[in-house]
This record gives sequence, C-alpha cells and structure tokens, in this order.
Amino acid sequence: MLSALEVQYLKAQHLARIATASPKGEPEVSPVAFEYDGKHFYVGSHDQSIFFRTRRYKNIKNGNTSVSLVIDDLASIDPWKPRGIKVRGTAEIVQHDGIFGKGSYLRITPRMTVSWGIEPSKEGKWYSKKLH
Repeated sequence: MLSALEVQYLKAQHLARIATASPKGEPEVSPVAFEYDGKHFYVGSHDQSIFFRTRRYKNIKNGNTSVSLVIDDLASIDPWKPRGIKVRGTAEIVQHDGIFGKGSYLRITPRMTVSWGIEPSKEGKWYSKKLH
C-alpha cells in the first residue's frame, strides 16, 4: 500500500487533519492524533465523551463515511520543502485498542493516497499517487 519511506514518515508524525462532511454536505476539518497499522488509519480521542460529541464522529455515524486525512510538515523552510501524505477513503466507527487505549475510533480504509516530498522522484514529479 504505502512505501517504506512513506511508512517511516508516518511513524515520525503525531498530528493530522481529518475532513468529513455532514449528510447535507457541510464540511468539517479537525486536527487529530492518528495511528497507522499498515492497512488502516485510526483516529480517536483521549476522552471518549468528547469523541462522541465531535462533528467528525457524528458525520460518520449519520452516514457520510467519505473522509480525507492529511499528514504534512515542512522538511525545510529554506529552501522550501513541504512533504506529506493525503489519504482519501471511507471511515467506520469501530472498537479498537489504540493510542488512546480501548474505545471507539474512526477506522479509515484508504481508497487513494497522494504523497509529496517524501520519495525521490524518478519522473520529475514532486508527488506520488496510488489507488488502493
């Protein structure tokens, strides 16, 4: 799914942004902690009572399971070198023993990933796109 360099990058990161939409299409984006198990991404909360009140949880629970997750940073400011991974996929609410302990999490199954600034380019492109 992801290359060894992309997985190494993910392991060094702690925060992401997740975008969801309500059933009416109203967008929501939130900073979140995440984990990656080699197949799925997991997003939860250190406090389950807060997690159940979030728009992202409600959007998924109410049927709009399409999500986008972005993990990015700057490798350098001078010269300017952004890098990151964007994941588009579907989310479901599952029980998981993850970074915040046992509880409810959003499990994201990637359909497509795009990365930039992580892998050396062979074709002069600054990004890599993969369909899953």
